[in-house]
Amino acid sequence: MAAKYEFIDINASGPGFVPAAFDNQVSYCSASGATVTARVVAVVRDLLERGDDGALLDAIRNWSGAPLADALPLRVAGGLHSLHLSGAEPALAAVYGGQAGVDDTDIIAAAIHHHEAELLTWLNGPPQTNEAGRSANFIAAMLWLTDRGLPPRFECLEIGSSAGINLMLDRYHYDLGGVQVGPEPGAIRFQPEWQGDPPPAAKFEIASTRGCDVAPVDLSDPEQALRLRAYIWPEHTVRFERMDAAIAEATKSAPDLLRMNAADFVEAELAKPQAAGTTRMLMHSIVWQYVPEDQQARVTAAMEAAGAQAAPDRPLAWVSLEANRVLHIHEMTVRFWPGGDEPALVTRAHPHGAWIGWGGSERTI
Repeated sequence: MAAKYEFIDINASGPGFVPAAFDNQVSYCSASGATVTARVVAVVRDLLERGDDGALLDAIRNWSGAPLADALPLRVAGGLHSLHLSGAEPALAAVYGGQAGVDDTDIIAAAIHHHEAELLTWLNGPPQTNEAGRSANFIAAMLWLTDRGLPPRFECLEIGSSAGINLMLDRYHYDLGGVQVGPEPGAIRFQPEWQGDPPPAAKFEIASTRGCDVAPVDLSDPEQALRLRAYIWPEHTVRFERMDAAIAEATKSAPDLLRMNAADFVEAELAKPQAAGTTRMLMHSIVWQYVPEDQQARVTAAMEAAGAQAAPDRPLAWVSLEANRVLHIHEMTVRFWPGGDEPALVTRAHPHGAWIGWGGSERTI
């Protein structure tokens, strides 16, 4: 399973970058404690390298986009995991059960052969990596912003919301380095391992949450919920428990989620009147790499233009929790207007919320 990690431009494209993307993902999963997912991705990489044929492997080899930015290895891994979760390929239980002494290559090659048409559909769109644990970083950002004097009433806007799990962040309870936030007991309770000083114990209110996704997931639909579960790394059992809790919560009251691309959504929301005494906050987690470059430029331009017009009683904030692929961790940076338009590193964090390092802790996964 060992793979040599090679840093490559996330937007690099061409067949020569496909093997490097798979090696990168194996290394990243291993560093994140996702050993089973690393095994699965490594086998697909080996099948590609040894020249196995078939429509799925050929489609991967000839990928026209940027395999790392497109999370191509995770698209395939999600498809294979779905076969296991649905029971469609019983032999995969040995791999996903972490059994030693089994021939991963034969098992996964057979699964690909038996279900190639279904697996090909998993290449059609990016992974849905909704994870409630990332909400703790957004809450930490609101504590940080409130401590800096911004109005402690937040209008939260999220791009790449997937199923809207993080749009329900006001329904969860958080213990962040001893600082308690949110209802008790909360639909989900988060207590990440905290590194560094605790965040400021500020009081704030979440006035509203609204998000968008180009392919929003309806948690009340069992098939769509299964697809979301398939992208959960099987080693992280607590994430399945959180997903079940989020599904139950969304069934009670669905999050405000629109089918819309990021740029159109941000431009439309920023054009709306903003209530005095409210901080308008754009947030996103592990999504920026999937936003096309032209839309990234539009979002940035819209935020900076709106920031130039922001006032102390109607400020604007941009909270970004995205991957640092050099350090194999995730970093949350925050910009705000007026007064803090340069990005500030507020946390470094585990991708699924296991730990948070306050103030840019140097801890790695």
